[in-house]
Amino acid sequence: MAAHTSTGTGTDLPALPVTFRPTRTRIVLLTTGAAMFATITAIALLLERLSAGERISFVFTAALLTSVLVLLSRPKVVADDEGVTVVNLTTRRRLAWAQILRVNLRPGDPWVFLDLSDGTSLPVLGIQPGIARQQAITDARALRGLAETRGTGAHEG
Repeated sequence: MAAHTSTGTGTDLPALPVTFRPTRTRIVLLTTGAAMFATITAIALLLERLSAGERISFVFTAALLTSVLVLLSRPKVVADDEGVTVVNLTTRRRLAWAQILRVNLRPGDPWVFLDLSDGTSLPVLGIQPGIARQQAITDARALRGLAETRGTGAHEG
């Protein structure tokens, strides 16, 4: 969760460094993964008719399914003095503040999008309104405020 401090400009911005992540979603995914792994492994060990190979197959399948849930719990955004690191499912991208032109979370968006100075848009899965809508809105506003005060507009006349 982000710890917010006042900047004296009337807006609350988080102290840097700060990490934004969908905490509730992460808890649900990791808890479900652990419970699923434990249950499937217990079944594999308790079923007497299974051969050793079948037991290993059960445990391997449980590990594979759990690893998918761990992967889904990976997204986060880390903001520091120099910029932002966006960690999505399988990628990590480092951005300088000047590269971020706008932070968007429109109604119906599954997650935040960053409009970048190279003309592209980067999805930021670390801030998503899924099961914690208000937290996502708060985090998106905080990231937007940081981008506005530290990005390209902060150094203009």
